[in-house]
Amino acid sequence: MTGGRARSRRPPTELRSGTAWQVSGRFYARRMELRVFTEPQQGASYDQLLAVARRAEDTGYAAFFRSDHYLKMGDVSGEPGPTDAWTTLAGLARDTSRIRLGTMMTAATFRLPGPLAITVAQVDAMSGGRVEFGVGTGWFETEHQAYGIPFPPLAERFDRLEEQLAVITGLWQTPTGQTFDFSGKHYTLIDSPALPKPTQSPRPPVLIGGMGAKRTPRLAARYADEFNLPFVSVDDTAAQFGRVRAACAAIGRDPAELRWSNALVLCCGRTDAEVRRRADAIGRDADELRENGLAGSPAEIVDKIGRYAGVGAQRIYLQVLDLADLDHLDLVAAEVMPQL
Repeated sequence: MTGGRARSRRPPTELRSGTAWQVSGRFYARRMELRVFTEPQQGASYDQLLAVARRAEDTGYAAFFRSDHYLKMGDVSGEPGPTDAWTTLAGLARDTSRIRLGTMMTAATFRLPGPLAITVAQVDAMSGGRVEFGVGTGWFETEHQAYGIPFPPLAERFDRLEEQLAVITGLWQTPTGQTFDFSGKHYTLIDSPALPKPTQSPRPPVLIGGMGAKRTPRLAARYADEFNLPFVSVDDTAAQFGRVRAACAAIGRDPAELRWSNALVLCCGRTDAEVRRRADAIGRDADELRENGLAGSPAEIVDKIGRYAGVGAQRIYLQVLDLADLDHLDLVAAEVMPQL
């Protein structure tokens, strides 16, 4: 990533009210939740992921999420190699006890919807009802080529995603003892027993996200329990949240039924030197991360989270890229989380 010259920064807003954020003179209800989001394709073993999940659980984070990718990105080795998202979450379901577990996002290109519904329901049962199901079209063509996975054009990927959402939620919500049928362009199910059922009723929460202007809001309005935006600005967040709210209104759904969230790269430090050290460790520039991620002192991070809260965000997924730096999680838990 390219960086820029050091620049002056306005001092962070003081947030002293026990019930509200103050952003640009306006107050917003404080309901922000922090979750941990990892990218294991960049290089991580199951044991490393377990260590992060357990530390997150012990220090009060609400959830541990991981990406669903099979190939590294950028200038890293990716060793020891990719780990499967749902295999990982099955292990974590048994090796953790409280923290919620999910994907951001499972690629609809990777798996057939019927078997995927079975897998997620099983992991939900293994976890005692702690699974959340993030799903998207799939976008990284190179990983599909590397592992022999078909990668159709974007329009077809959206068509497949829409059918997968109908099939998976339909299977989960079919009453026990009844069967489920579906006839689509890409998937057909005949007389399915629609088993097993997930532990959560009527289903695990479904996450949909992205900046698509038309189909993404429509699918979110119809199927999502949470709408997520990864790595976008406050202004872009406000605009896309608005599109999803409009799509909800168009079908008569109350937008308040959805949770609204962002994912942002984390790089927190008590001093500028510590921030730079953590930025260097993940190959990023500290000033660039202050602009495009959640970087800086705990006070700076609280201030920026407040700006996202001001446009409706209720959860922040902290993208943690240095999985060996568990002290990073401790710092945010001790000095950021109590203010949220």
